[in-house]
Amino acid sequence: MQPRLTVLTLAVDDLERALRFYRDGLGLPTEGIIGTEFEHGAVAFFDLQHGVKLALWPRSSLAHDAGLAVGGPSSTQSSLGHNVATREEVDAVMEQARLAGARTVKPAGDTFWGGYAGYFADPDGHLWEVVWNPHFDLAEY
Repeated sequence: MQPRLTVLTLAVDDLERALRFYRDGLGLPTEGIIGTEFEHGAVAFFDLQHGVKLALWPRSSLAHDAGLAVGGPSSTQSSLGHNVATREEVDAVMEQARLAGARTVKPAGDTFWGGYAGYFADPDGHLWEVVWNPHFDLAEY
């Protein structure tokens, strides 16, 4: 297997609400919801860097496609990391997310390893860490 991630799919309970959060609230580029003509096909894709896509797909559709029972969300199952170039950007993104409807899980603050980070949960409970890491060179990304 090649070490590559091309699509990250988040299971959501309300696709329209999730679309508004990521598109209107966080400003991520998208063509909106597509695939509505297919049963279990409605999905929204967002362009991230280097060709990576973020997909929002109804939880029931993902469960159906995988052949699994629909399970409930869990914020401690995983987290998504969003690295920024400065401490001030951490605060700005945390505020943008809050204004878009996110729940602040952990306010931004100094980390034990010398960085600065905070956590928010999107409307479906997906956990995002917004972090400034003085050891990361964002120019590589």
